[in-house]
This record gives sequence, structure tokens and C-alpha cells, in this order.
Amino acid sequence: MGKVEKIEKNGWVLHIHRPSSGLPERIILLLHGWTGDEEVMWVFARRLPKNALMIAPRGLYTTPLGGYGWHPYNPNKWPWVDDFLPTVEAFEGLLSDEQITTSGISHVSAVGFSQGAALAYAYALLRPYRFSSIAGLSGFLPEGAEALARNKPLVGKKIFIAHGTQDALVPVRRARNAVKLLGEAGAEVTYCEDEVGHKLSAKCFDGLRQFFKS
Repeated sequence: MGKVEKIEKNGWVLHIHRPSSGLPERIILLLHGWTGDEEVMWVFARRLPKNALMIAPRGLYTTPLGGYGWHPYNPNKWPWVDDFLPTVEAFEGLLSDEQITTSGISHVSAVGFSQGAALAYAYALLRPYRFSSIAGLSGFLPEGAEALARNKPLVGKKIFIAHGTQDALVPVRRARNAVKLLGEAGAEVTYCEDEVGHKLSAKCFDGLRQFFKS
């Protein structure tokens, strides 16, 4: 992986990895799941392009189980798109900070796990100009996404979705629904499903690598 830079700025705690040589050709946001932090997503980095500026931020909300999340905790319902809006607005400020993201990069991707995938989907639907591609791993679409998808905001975007049929935390039907709805929103969706729990299988790890390679 090389050297990871640790930054605290404007309320964000970030780990950033810059290419060892040359200017980065894209930005990849690594978005952890519920109770995660800025360190846990680097396991996916070896499957991602080496010429990318990789940014792993810490979620802005603490959780009752420790770690961090991307919206205020509510145990009684699945999150809605609007629950992620304060985080989306905070990201807009982060991605406009040229000291962090480097100017002139228009290709931004996100790799989100579980709640991080939900954030990535919500972000793309709310601000479709921001991302060119997304990988959602063991994730779900937030409630209310259907209304945003009707105008096909994701035309020209590429999305990779991976899920386990034995996932006890996020039922696989939610991933299948995301494939359908994001496709209806105009995205080109690649789907990898395997017989695992709330994690990425070896087959889908390879699918993630192939998605970014292509």
C-alpha cells in the first residue's frame, strides 16, 4: 500500500493514500460501514487502481456500539436518503478542498461497505454530477430512493454491487432491489452474488478488481 497520510481538518478525520509516482488520475472514496472507522476499508485498496488518490474518511456520527456511522442512529427504521444529506453536504466541502483532493481531477469513484454503500448510493442520487462510478459492497438503497431514480439521474454511471446470499444483517433482497432500481435510474450495473454472509467473497473481490480495471 505504501504510506498513508493522516489528516484532521474541518471536522473530518481522514486517511489518504497518494500514488507513489505521478499525479493521481482519479479520486476513490473508501466509505466504511456502521461502527467502522477510517482504517477498516484499506483491505479493499489492493484491488483498486494504483494511480488513484484514495481517501478513507471517518464517519461523522458516533454509534452506541463504538465506531462511527454516516447518519444519526435510529434503531427503529432503515435510513432514508435525507438522513444522509448532512454528510453529503459535508463531503461537498471536503471534495472542493484542493489541499486534500488535488485540483483538476474530474473522475471520482466511491467504494462503500454496508452503510457506506448506502451513503454512496444516496450521494449519487442527490448529487449525480459527483461520481462516475460506485462499488456497493454488502449494502442497501436507503428508503426514498425510488423518487429520486425516476428522472434517470445516473445515466452514464457505472455501478458494481456485491452481496452474500447468507447476509443476516442486510438481506440479499435489498441488494437485488438496488440492482433493479439503480438500473432504472440509468446506471450500468454489474452484480456479483455469492454464498457468504456480511462480507465480500473471493469471487466478488475479483469482480471488484475487474470492475475498476475496465
